[in-house]
Parts: sequence; C-alpha cells; structure tokens
Amino acid sequence: MPVAVAIFAHQEEKRIAACLGSLPLDRADTMFHVLVNGTTDATVSRATAAAGGRANVIVHDIIAGGKSRTWNHLVHDLLTGDEQAVIFMDGDAEIQAGSIDALVADLAAHPHANAAAGMPVNGRMAETYRRDLRTQGGLFGDLYALSGGFVAAIRARNLRLPDDLIGDDGLVAAWAHNDLQKDSGWDVSRVVACEGAGFVCEQVSFFRPSTWRMQYKRLINYSVRFFQNRIVSDIMTREGPNGLPPRLASLYPDWLPRFRPRGGISAWFDRKALARMRNAV
Repeated sequence: MPVAVAIFAHQEEKRIAACLGSLPLDRADTMFHVLVNGTTDATVSRATAAAGGRANVIVHDIIAGGKSRTWNHLVHDLLTGDEQAVIFMDGDAEIQAGSIDALVADLAAHPHANAAAGMPVNGRMAETYRRDLRTQGGLFGDLYALSGGFVAAIRARNLRLPDDLIGDDGLVAAWAHNDLQKDSGWDVSRVVACEGAGFVCEQVSFFRPSTWRMQYKRLINYSVRFFQNRIVSDIMTREGPNGLPPRLASLYPDWLPRFRPRGGISAWFDRKALARMRNAV
C-alpha cells in the first residue's frame, strides 16, 4: 500500500529546498504533497525546482492560508483513501534519514495506535520534549504520522479541524487518543513515540533578527492556541469531534468574556492574542 507525505509550507522560500532535500523523493511507493498555502513569496517556484519534475512530488499552490484549513483539504480532497500511512510535516523542518520508514513501521508494529510522533533532535529543550512525547503521547506538527485506517475513519465521518484552529497537532493527538470519541475514552497508548524518526527545526538566534520576528509571532499564536484549547477541550469533553464548529471564532462571543491574560511574560502575548480574537468575531 502507498504512503503519502504532506509538507505544509507558508512563506518558506528560505527553507523549503532544504526540507525537500531531506526527503527520499525518489521513492516510487510514496506520494509527496507540498502544500504551499497563503504564500506571497517564492515558496512555490523553489519547491517546484526542488521537486525536479518527479511525478510523485506535487506542489499545490493553495490561495487560502491556514494550516488547519489546508490539513482538511489534504485529508478530504487530495488523499486517495488507500494509504497505508500519512506523514505530516512542516516545510521549515528537515527530517533525519529513515524517518518515514520508522514511522510507518511503528504504526504497523502497534495496530492499536492511531498515530506515531516524530522526535525533535535539536534545541536546548529537545530532550525534555522527547521525554514528554514518550510519557504523554503528544504530537509535534513538525513531524507525525497517522495510520491509514485512522485517516479513513476521519474521512468516513467527514471530521474536520476548525479552519481557524492554531495547531493541528494538539487536536489530532486528542482525536487519536480518544479514537474519535469523547475525551472520556482517552488512551495514551494510541499515540506512540517513534525513536527512529527525528526532525530538525529552525532555532531562534541572537544573531538573526528574522528569527526574533518569527518567535514574536509564534508566541502570540501560542497564546491564541492556549485560549482556543479551552474551547476545544470543553467541546471534546461534552460532545466529541462532531461538536466542533467550522470556525472557532463563531464561539468567541460566548467565551471571550471568560478569558483573562495570564501573569508573567505570557500576559503581553495573551493581550495581543485576545485582541486578535476579538477582531475575528
């Protein structure tokens, strides 16, 4: 059975070639979908050049941005439904050799599992994150895999991430843990940590101001995600995946009065996040 690899890329002209260069693009049994979404830079042309005319590497130029929206498009519109496994990764990450095979093999070796997590290999918090993945069964959007059967179940029930959700990995991990039911059915063993699959991602550097801007925007997104997670957790506890709305912003009027910025350094980014959420209503 074939394997599909989805590479999500938004404004990644500087890193997409290195990302694709880390992948085994010459594998005939693997279809690579480069999902360039909401991009105004040269990501499409550089991804196309890196694809080198290979028939199994498709560069999709998607006008609307948003990773969750693009995730839905991939799962419901671009996949065949016959995949043995689907690998998800970000276009600013590079994966270690053998990672795809390791993820597919781990899912095959654990038929109870719905997902397998790739492991971070760089950054000062890498070992902490690796330990948490082993014990808590989480996923990093930089690199993870879903079993073909689990993806087929998502497609059959027409389940979709809210288009404006920040961070596909948290909700997808929850779906995997509870087997597409309410959170009362949580089973951490349904997500396995794949020791043979690793990724490297760009780090913030004092000497590279562009990474400061990246981190600033990322921290605001993390705050939005913090507040969105409170909404999503409530829905997943009471109703399960079928209760999720097409857009979380439709629920903001009910939830925003309950939200307050946290203390410490998070307060600044929480205020920015709450302002963005109010503007989205």
